[in-house]
Amino acid sequence: VKLVESGGGLVQAGGSLRLSCAASGRTFSSYVMGWFRQAPGKEREFVAAISRSGSITDYTDSVKGRFTISRDNAKNTAFLQMNSLKTEDTAVYYCAADLRRSALVIMRSGYDYWGQGTQVTVSS
Repeated sequence: VKLVESGGGLVQAGGSLRLSCAASGRTFSSYVMGWFRQAPGKEREFVAAISRSGSITDYTDSVKGRFTISRDNAKNTAFLQMNSLKTEDTAVYYCAADLRRSALVIMRSGYDYWGQGTQVTVSS
């Protein structure tokens, strides 16, 4: 499985960005997708996850109500819509695929494949 993120960039606080994660190599609808982020000097942390069908989602508390994870299985792509961005959202964002489980997990170790990351910078 190959994952390629896009859509990162520089945005002012309060603005929006939409990240995309294009997948190839396996049947996209057969795996759970997740988004993680890593700020400088910090551990990579869970942001959001979505079930195979897209009917179930989970978010870390700090992004609830601002971020929305979605997927288009026909286009083999997952998305992370980020609204009301804050400076503390600045990080490299990674998408990840879990091929083993149907339940959503928030641990990094629960994911089998990772993208290369895309930088999101939120200025004040």
